[in-house]
Amino acid sequence: MERLKVQINLLLLEDEVNVGSTVRDRLQMEGYQVFWAQSIAEAKSILEKNSITLALLDVQLPDGSGFDLGRIIRQKHPEVVIVFLTAAGTTEDRIHGLELGAEDYIVKPFNFKELLLRIQNASKRLKYIQESSPQIGEIKIGNATVHFKQYEIIINNQKFNLSHKECALLKLLYEKRGEVVSRDEILNVVWSEDEYPTPRTIDNFILKLRKWIEPDPNNPTTIRSVRGVGYLIEREA
Repeated sequence: MERLKVQINLLLLEDEVNVGSTVRDRLQMEGYQVFWAQSIAEAKSILEKNSITLALLDVQLPDGSGFDLGRIIRQKHPEVVIVFLTAAGTTEDRIHGLELGAEDYIVKPFNFKELLLRIQNASKRLKYIQESSPQIGEIKIGNATVHFKQYEIIINNQKFNLSHKECALLKLLYEKRGEVVSRDEILNVVWSEDEYPTPRTIDNFILKLRKWIEPDPNNPTTIRSVRGVGYLIEREA
C-alpha cells in the first residue's frame, strides 16, 4: 500500500510492558509518532496534550475499560480513529467495540504485518475524509445536516457522531450524486481487501445512514438502491 504523506500520531494504550514496548518500537520504525500509555488516566492526559490521529486501545486496563475511553474519544475527539487491540475477542466484545464507533477490532495474538495494514487502511480513509473540499465540508441531505470535518450528523438539533466508515461512505455517495456508485467502488474506498467485508456489510451501513437521513427509512427517497449494482443519491435539479 502506498505510504501516506501525512503525519500519523498514534496513541497506544497497552498495560502489558512486553507487548506495548514491542508494538511501539516497531511502529516507530515504520515512521509513526507513538505515544504509549499504560493506563486510562495516562491515555487521557496524552489526548489532552497532543494531536492524536489514531488510538490503538486495549480493553482490560488496571484503572478501567478501553471501551469507556473509546466512548469518551468519540464524544470529545471525533476526528481520532479508534482501533481496539485486545484479547477480549468474543463476538459480543467485537460488536460492542464497533458500535462505539471503532474503525477496527483486532484480537490478540495478532500478526504485526496485519496490524500495520489495518492502520494504513484506516489512515487512507481518514485522508479521504480530510480531503473534503470547502464546498462539501457541510451538506444538507434528507432530514440531516452533515459536518464531514467534525464527523457529525445533526437531526432535529440533536448531534450524533459518525464513525469514519460512515462518514467516508456518505461522502463518497454525495460526491458521486447523480451517478450509481457500485459496491466494488464502495468497498475499494471505505473498506479494503484484508478486512473481508460480508455481502451484507454495505447494506447494514446504508440502513444506518437511512435511519438518520430518510423521512421514512422503509421507503427511502434520498439514498436509492439500484438493484444488482449499488446505490445512488440523485443530483439536485
